[in-house]
Amino acid sequence: MKFSDRKQKVYEEYVYILDFLPYGYGYTRSRRETTKGPIAQAIGDRYFMLLELAPIPGFELKSGDRIPLFRDLDSQLIRVTRRLTYDELTTNAKAELPEIVRQIVMNREQEFVSFFNRAEPLTTRMHSLELLPGIGKRLLWKILDERKRKPFESYKDIYDRIKIDPVKTVCERILEELQTEQRHYVFVKPFIKTKTELEDVY
Repeated sequence: MKFSDRKQKVYEEYVYILDFLPYGYGYTRSRRETTKGPIAQAIGDRYFMLLELAPIPGFELKSGDRIPLFRDLDSQLIRVTRRLTYDELTTNAKAELPEIVRQIVMNREQEFVSFFNRAEPLTTRMHSLELLPGIGKRLLWKILDERKRKPFESYKDIYDRIKIDPVKTVCERILEELQTEQRHYVFVKPFIKTKTELEDVY
């Protein structure tokens, strides 16, 4: 996976359910009409897209479920209706998000360990590793020296040699990219808005 390449059109194959609303959102001041039918909010386990899903009536979901998204099928049980911003998540979805992000990061250990081994400079003054919380110049040089000596093999290996918690560090960066607009995105497929429309709609 190329963490730095976020320009191409991409799709999530699997998502984790953050919240399930069997009767939709209901009326709110921010919505002009009541949402009909069940709604689920979810996060993709590849590009960390926040998605709104519309399951068929009677198809129940619960927070933490990992489900596949099938595209171009006539008989879909769930369809993606749109991408969401962090601010559009329900209170329950926001509460579930940190633990589910952690679960995804734990499940994809080799990919994120590879990031520590292969991350490159963004500019002559900034390295992509410095975008991770808690990594300044001193730790950056230590990581570069250690990976040159021997590539990291696991989260535990990174912790033992660098004395940082890589899972916590990566999770914090992912949540930061989901919650606020960033100049550089490391792990999340950015949700770009223009004045007139939403680009990069799922």
